[in-house]
Amino acid sequence: MEYFKLSNGIQIPALGFGTWKVKGDDCVNAVKAAIEVGYRHIDTAWVYKNEKEVGQAIRESGIPRSDFFITTKCWNDHRGYEATMKAFQVSCENLGTDYLDLYLLHWPKPLDAESWRAMEELYETGKIKAIGVSNYHQHHLEDLKKTARILPMVDQIEFSPRLTQEPLMAYLKDEGIQMEAWSPLMQGQIFDIDVLKELAVKYNKSIAQIVLRWNIDKGVVVLPKSVTPSRIKENFEVFDFKLSSEDIARINALNQNIRTGADPDNFDF
Repeated sequence: MEYFKLSNGIQIPALGFGTWKVKGDDCVNAVKAAIEVGYRHIDTAWVYKNEKEVGQAIRESGIPRSDFFITTKCWNDHRGYEATMKAFQVSCENLGTDYLDLYLLHWPKPLDAESWRAMEELYETGKIKAIGVSNYHQHHLEDLKKTARILPMVDQIEFSPRLTQEPLMAYLKDEGIQMEAWSPLMQGQIFDIDVLKELAVKYNKSIAQIVLRWNIDKGVVVLPKSVTPSRIKENFEVFDFKLSSEDIARINALNQNIRTGADPDNFDF
């Protein structure tokens, strides 16, 4: 595993296991498979409705809680100071833990300033090791900075070869905010891109491995998801090679500003 250092000194695994849309026994089994091949960074959210299954898989692994980096997220209708405090407690109970490694505001919404105040308090008491946001553009972060005492340590955004978000990436780097990537494989759309096919042959790796390595080489924490044990294992096997600067540039050039998910400036949930 490779690690990045957050602004507060916390080490975050560069590769995490995503659990969006994975429910019930499928979730338990997928997380167990991920843990078996070496994942220790697990990413979930209250709205995924699988926090209990993630917690079950971690407990049943027999590996100490302290070995894991667990992320979950505060949902959009849990905003405001008291609502965020309650949401944090519910997520901890679901996961079977008394602290979180990373807690994120899931999407930019009204009352985020009050939610952030709650998260700052939870961070200062040690109940959360790091706090951050998800799906925030630069202007959302600038709004939050007007009242925040502590700057977000992470911004988890959609990021892929077709959506490189270079201006936001540069801003986050300047601010010392770690970028994380969701939907890095574009829900399978990457497999149709000729440049990625060429690079897979060149490096003797899968297209998915090329894209995951590209993320890490660019300093981005990446969160692939799969329920297939062989793909879970394959996605983890990205630490025995690096891409050349020329090939990183070739992938960067694939950007078309194409999203597979909602735009943080235009969503209705």
